[in-house]
Amino acid sequence: MQPNEIIEVLNRPLSQELLARDLTRLAYVAKDGTPRTIPIGFTWNGSEIVMCTTKNAPKLPHLRDNPMVALTIDTEVHPPKILLIRGRAELDVVDGIPDEYLTMNGSYEMTPEQRVVWEAEVRSLYDGMVRIVVTPTWAKLIDFETTLPSAVEELVRQREERQRG
Repeated sequence: MQPNEIIEVLNRPLSQELLARDLTRLAYVAKDGTPRTIPIGFTWNGSEIVMCTTKNAPKLPHLRDNPMVALTIDTEVHPPKILLIRGRAELDVVDGIPDEYLTMNGSYEMTPEQRVVWEAEVRSLYDGMVRIVVTPTWAKLIDFETTLPSAVEELVRQREERQRG
């Protein structure tokens, strides 16, 4: 997929709505070759998906060995709205708490007082974190109105050919 095609998909209004959500599903391959999928908080900075995790997270050695990942951001209604993204995870170990972590968790409903307590707790728990940064190399938006999964698109094409024939 060409960079301009990826940008076109990610700039669609529905994609932007999905990129403003607070959870994605991160898929990666473990050392034993089996797939793993985990829900994880994220933020979109306009060109990258940024997720933050503990420095001792079990996923980190796997991502170092094989940084190719897939992300799914979707809705919980029918028909679902789904944004699929593939890319390469780059790991950035940082001291303290990354701004993205504080931003992505800012969407939770907290009073200003609760926010102060929460942030103090976070800062006392972590001496550093790992930013998992994914630059999309492929993207597809599925809304079941204007876009469908590729297998369903193929069935629609086949049906149209049969009806014309």
